[in-house]
Amino acid sequence: MRIVYMGTPDFAVPALRALAASPKHEVAAVFTQPDKPQGRKQIMTPPDVKVCALELGIPVCQPSSMKTDEALELLDSFAPEVIVVAAYGQILPKPVLELPKYGCVNIHGSLLPKYRGAAPIQQAVLDGEAVTGVTAMLMDVGLDTGDILMKKETPIGENETAGELFDRLSRLGAELILETLDGLEAGTLVPEKQDEALATHTAKIDKSLCPVDFNKSAEEVHNKIRGLYPWPVATCELAGKRVRLHRAAIVDKSGRPGELLSEKPLIIACGSKAIELLELQPEGKKKMTAEAFAAGYLRREK
Repeated sequence: MRIVYMGTPDFAVPALRALAASPKHEVAAVFTQPDKPQGRKQIMTPPDVKVCALELGIPVCQPSSMKTDEALELLDSFAPEVIVVAAYGQILPKPVLELPKYGCVNIHGSLLPKYRGAAPIQQAVLDGEAVTGVTAMLMDVGLDTGDILMKKETPIGENETAGELFDRLSRLGAELILETLDGLEAGTLVPEKQDEALATHTAKIDKSLCPVDFNKSAEEVHNKIRGLYPWPVATCELAGKRVRLHRAAIVDKSGRPGELLSEKPLIIACGSKAIELLELQPEGKKKMTAEAFAAGYLRREK
């Protein structure tokens, strides 16, 4: 198939590489978001998909909007049979959706219709889900509302972070899109309507979610730490310091919520059970083990 690929962050890179390596397909062009300033120095930085596409020798287009005549004409010039989309970050208008013969196929990081929207992977971890997956769907004008073509499931590890799950699902999405395009071309796939009664939605994750409430159960605290790693990272106050929490584990101990039950190991009581902090980062410092933090900060408090 002749493909135009649309994607922006690192989640979209494995699928692009898989399509480019496939002898069955030709990636005619990659559409991605414009370069953006990043960091304190606001250095203009290309999206991960652009970096990958240039490495692979694929033409890159970065229209600020797909809703213009110019963008549509540019897209049409590549004569795609199918458009593959993965975390592109733009709403595609109806003329774009209707342009290719096989439509626009989106790789979404959840088992639709559950977890539509901007942060399906992080939200699944935050909610303590045991299973998630990726869905290939035919895009329509709604937000992740199109017909389902194929799914792949995977369990979520008890201590798996959103970042680790993100990487696994991106690779699973690469496998899924190859199988989906084979089925589309062969005419063997039967699109399945999504059950709106089962649909749930996710919002963008931001730093307002970071503070940990130790009145919550240890499971909820643990899920927050996992779900907000590696960004924006859960936080709490400890030894008079604002601390970022990188890794933790649930332990079967009890006490007053927020009470420091033990320094070595570093255990804090929650609403039920307790949480053992394993890796953390005091504000302005590097990441360290809980043992190093206790030695360097808690001992000073005494």
